[in-house]
Amino acid sequence: MPANGRQSRFMSLVEAVANVFVGYGVAVLTQILIFPTFGLHTTLEQNLKIGAIFTVLCRARHKTVYAERRVMWSLWRRVLAPQGFVAGVTPHNSGCCLFR
Repeated sequence: MPANGRQSRFMSLVEAVANVFVGYGVAVLTQILIFPTFGLHTTLEQNLKIGAIFTVLCRARHKTVYAERRVMWSLWRRVLAPQGFVAGVTPHNSGCCLFR
């Protein structure tokens, strides 16, 4: 890691790609182990396709979470902050809340 403690863009890309592949592998393995307990018997090819579909949907959902954060930040800045609300993080990283 560089002296400034920040990750390079290339290493960030490597981490993101690895994260997608690990998530895909976990999804497929989970399907192989869990589906039969619900009476769903699928081939490896079907599990790989289902895993790919869920991976794409998960990536799309990740993008919508980013958009939701931007909308909420804009709402706070334009509507709530002028009314005296202050954003804060609750203990133990359990989320954000508003204080007046």
